[in-house]
Amino acid sequence: QVQVVESGGGLVQAGGSLRLSCTTSGSSFSDIPIGWYRQAPGKERELVARFTSAGATTYANSVKGRFTIFRDNAKNTMFLQMNSLKVEDTAVYYCNTEANPIAPFGFWGQGTQVTVYS
Repeated sequence: QVQVVESGGGLVQAGGSLRLSCTTSGSSFSDIPIGWYRQAPGKERELVARFTSAGATTYANSVKGRFTIFRDNAKNTMFLQMNSLKVEDTAVYYCNTEANPIAPFGFWGQGTQVTVYS
């Protein structure tokens, strides 16, 4: 049973910063955090940032230059540093693990709310 927990969200003024964290536990398989997604009210869940199979990183165009994804492999902890936050960044942010036979789209946490105000 894989558990995924996001934390670090909150209320922040536009232009401010937040750092999100994702920790996983419960299995030696399918517990590697690989990316961050977000879902705003009335919109589909979208990719924010993730690690590629080649070990590089990729970002949504809307966050390039502002967000940075990194991780502590030994602790199965992944982070998302968000700078220069905009109102349109407001969403629930989700941590996603690698795809696996049980969960073709990986495992997801409950999400952490990020609200940016002007």
